[in-house]
Amino acid sequence: MDAVSLSTLLAAAALAGWVDAVVGGGGLLLLPALLVAAPGLPVATALGTNKLAAIFGTATAATTYARRTTLDWRVVGPAAGLAVLSSGVGAVLAGAVPAAAYRPVVLVVLVAVAAFVLLRPRLGVLPAPHRRTPARVAAAIAVAGVGIALYDGLIGPGTGTFLVLAFTALLGSDFVHGSAMAKVVNAGTNLGALVVFAVTGHVWWLLGAGMAVCNIAGAVLGARMALRRGSGFVRVVLVVVVAALIAKLGHDQWVA
Repeated sequence: MDAVSLSTLLAAAALAGWVDAVVGGGGLLLLPALLVAAPGLPVATALGTNKLAAIFGTATAATTYARRTTLDWRVVGPAAGLAVLSSGVGAVLAGAVPAAAYRPVVLVVLVAVAAFVLLRPRLGVLPAPHRRTPARVAAAIAVAGVGIALYDGLIGPGTGTFLVLAFTALLGSDFVHGSAMAKVVNAGTNLGALVVFAVTGHVWWLLGAGMAVCNIAGAVLGARMALRRGSGFVRVVLVVVVAALIAKLGHDQWVA
């Protein structure tokens, strides 16, 4: 790999760490960058190397949030534990199920998410603790720890965004606290998938380690910025990331 490609990947890793820390979706940047910088790289290896970088960034962001805000460990603890197992299962299946089979479904979900956020301007701006019923807590744990985690192991991009939306919509969290909880669960999904990709030999360790350093730097900056600027800022970034995900997946589905 030449110096220009390597520099591009490191810059993409830093930007992906920032996006992931604020609202998720960093894989939208890093996975295409990996595939372009290393033509012929197997998709599974790109996913595994991305997970190596991402787990350090999400863990760093989770730690930053935990130091400055309150996390509901009754939700994120079980969800993160389930996420390790579910994303591992997804990673095992990743080689057998083509991503193209999931793109139409994910596109529909993303369009629905965008409409949901835009039509509910108060969503996530202020907390709504009255929504946190036992049934909703159980649903949030299942959706985040099983459904979204399985998707992360299978495909990946957008996982953090889906997690933020799950916690804000189901539990009434504001976007800052929803993002904080999402980072803990996302660290679990990255760990489960990384173990599987590592065991099957689909990780470029040296490149992934270099990208991890940059991802950490971006994650620290993103988490601090989200905490400082609040839920309104996170909401704007969320809408931009969802729109970018729709554009990327739409391109992959109908153009590529």
